[in-house]
Amino acid sequence: MKAISLQSGSNGNCLYIETGTVKLLIDAGISCSRATERLKAYGRDISNVDALIISHDHADHVRHAGVYQRKVGMPLYITPRTLSRAHTRHRLGRLGELRFFSGGDRIQIGDVCVETIPTPHDSADGVVFVVSYESKQLGVWTDVGHLFKELFSVMPSLDAVFLESNYDPGMLENSSYPSFLKQRIKGPRGHLSNREATELLRSGTRLQWACLAHLSRNNNDPQLALQTHRNSIGEALPLFTASRSSATGILSI
Repeated sequence: MKAISLQSGSNGNCLYIETGTVKLLIDAGISCSRATERLKAYGRDISNVDALIISHDHADHVRHAGVYQRKVGMPLYITPRTLSRAHTRHRLGRLGELRFFSGGDRIQIGDVCVETIPTPHDSADGVVFVVSYESKQLGVWTDVGHLFKELFSVMPSLDAVFLESNYDPGMLENSSYPSFLKQRIKGPRGHLSNREATELLRSGTRLQWACLAHLSRNNNDPQLALQTHRNSIGEALPLFTASRSSATGILSI
């Protein structure tokens, strides 16, 4: 299994995953043309993508889903509540083939299974994903809300993970953000801090690598996030950061 984070952050999210026979996009928060260009740089053609799967209704994850469908024609996997909220807020336009799922469902696409895990994030019907192919499992865990039991139960089975590490508590506290926004970010329906993400990574007993994702532009720094994790889990696990403005390159398990 191979993956490329095409972009990750509040300015737009899109992740490409491929196996021997299946190619997926998770989320459509960046333009279709930008996704096309970034995939092309790594020898991938967006027209070969088999499905687009949406995690939740926030703009940085869903706003370009309609354009992807109209330009590429891929089926859209989405929950009914996410679709309803996204249509209301983001005007997705005309949509093609829709395949609905509910949080907790397992989606089968060819020989790939995508497990969906409901989250407490402040969206209409948010989920995170575990993508399984043969004996490999990849977690795609951003916009989590807060740490909850199922994440700790599943983490030991993952071979790799894209994990939200959104903010540094000190930077957030000292930021110019209004108090209500600070509370939203660090509250039970907001985002994971660097420190919280390290708690989860420590339970990843079979991880080959982890990619820290959805880093805040104003309340985090890639080197600070990496150092926080290194201080907690040591040097053995390869760590990467997903950029807010470019692709990660190809990460394999």
